[in-house]
Amino acid sequence: MTYVALLRAINLAGRNRVAMSALREFAEALDLDEPRTLLQSGNLVFRSRARAGALERQLEAEAQLHLGVDVEFFVRSASEWESIVARNPFRNEAKRDPGHLVAVFLKDSPDRTRAAALHAAIVGRETARVDGREAYIVFPDGIGRSRLTSMLIEKALGTRGTARNWNTVLKLGSLMAAI
Repeated sequence: MTYVALLRAINLAGRNRVAMSALREFAEALDLDEPRTLLQSGNLVFRSRARAGALERQLEAEAQLHLGVDVEFFVRSASEWESIVARNPFRNEAKRDPGHLVAVFLKDSPDRTRAAALHAAIVGRETARVDGREAYIVFPDGIGRSRLTSMLIEKALGTRGTARNWNTVLKLGSLMAAI
């Protein structure tokens, strides 16, 4: 089965530095097949017979030893990824301005109360939808200018997450389809 593993908060402002070559070597050391990376933000695509939950736990447990960082992984299968793309509630924004649309990959599925808390936390022009273990957020004025920070998103939803812009989501889908 093909998977993507998204690393949370690496290579940001010089902290938690992980070279993508080291990430591929890490995957190979764990016997993950055909590891490939995309960009410098911690996107790893690979093949494995293991289940997503077991892979996530294994990657997190081994990262400190092999990569020298304490980092969270968010693992999704290729079929889950296809569903994430298909469920995007902001199709027009995805076509018009994919750099301002992000998918936030979550550890847990927030309940309706938590989703409502996210909506209540929005003070700008952002728009958000929560669907299972993903949240889709449009930042029309850019993420850097928004007061809807990742810390605020996680607090409102009551779970940890990592975000990728829509361009990256589509590129990862293509990379998974290629192996």
